Amino acid sequence: MGKEEEQAVVDVIRSGWLTTGKIAGEFERDFRGLLNVPQALAVNSATAGLHLTLKGLEIPEESLVLTTPYTFAATGEVIRFVQAHPLFVDTEKDSFNIDPSLLEKTISENKNRISAVLPVHIAGHVKGMREITALGKDNKLPVIEDAAHAFPVATSRGFAGTLGDAGVFSFYATKPITTGEGGMVVTRNIRLAEKIRILRLHGIDRVVWDRYRSKEPANWEYDVVDAGYKYNMTDMAAAIGRVQFRKADLLYKKRVAIAQTYIKAFQELDYLKLPPGWEAPEHNHAWHLFILRVNEQKLTISRDDFIEKLSERGVGISVHFKPLHLMSYYRQNYGLKPEHFPNALRHFQTCFSLPIYPDLSEEQISRIINHVCDIGSSYYRL
Repeated sequence: MGKEEEQAVVDVIRSGWLTTGKIAGEFERDFRGLLNVPQALAVNSATAGLHLTLKGLEIPEESLVLTTPYTFAATGEVIRFVQAHPLFVDTEKDSFNIDPSLLEKTISENKNRISAVLPVHIAGHVKGMREITALGKDNKLPVIEDAAHAFPVATSRGFAGTLGDAGVFSFYATKPITTGEGGMVVTRNIRLAEKIRILRLHGIDRVVWDRYRSKEPANWEYDVVDAGYKYNMTDMAAAIGRVQFRKADLLYKKRVAIAQTYIKAFQELDYLKLPPGWEAPEHNHAWHLFILRVNEQKLTISRDDFIEKLSERGVGISVHFKPLHLMSYYRQNYGLKPEHFPNALRHFQTCFSLPIYPDLSEEQISRIINHVCDIGSSYYRL
């Protein structure tokens, strides 16, 4: 964040129009142009965007939506919002993303009950989408990309978020670009986009903000055609987003540079496993997160001990993610056990995320690396 974002918000405040209006529309236009999609719809969170997409696709109640347990709470809860049920599919053994071969097996075993596929680009790493979209097409299942971490990832087939039937981005404070809180839905499905456009603001059948600007005498008139939601993005948030959007390439390159520095420092250490996608850090990865995994066979301390010692040295870390099948709600309502998804469980038990954001200084990066290496060498199993 900088002076440009501050000025953009001041300009909106001085304009007298604070909520959804012209600036939100321009933010949507920015996305349509870059991602080469006909429809982009700004919302107040990626969670809202996922909910609206499932609702707009008319996912049947009691049907199954296939997704990964290795994700944040939002991915699972939106399925429940539409009264469907998440059917979890384990990750790949060597990546945090859903396993396409297990996905195919699960589809064949539950074909008549499945209504959609919801893959997640964990940490911004895009993997397996060719197989996943092919499975969707073959089985007439919409593929909704949870691309919350994955802007701006340009794959050989197009940007992340445009590979399936719809994609949803997050602009939460920690994401590659931010509006503080916010999200964007992109799709080529005109009918779906129109339904989302209506649902995101109370089910009203017209562009609400424009009725205040129009000189037509009866322009106050509108109809409520569905029981919608309050999911719109404000112009103040969109103003920040438009500045961040213009910086997106620069911010991305800074993240890649930090990832490359980490990779070079940790590549030869047998007590750490680098994040999936590390071999080509500038391709198919947004580096929203830098997730290391501990090889506990090479250390005399556990992953939790490693985290604690980093924290004691002032390095703020997190764990991404505790799988949903370990959470009380899913465990109790669906009878799930830790061993049901062994790959996701193992990732969780061994992983931790290092700081990675564009404002990290070279001194901070060096200090983080030194602390990780010092802890590893101090507790190395000889």
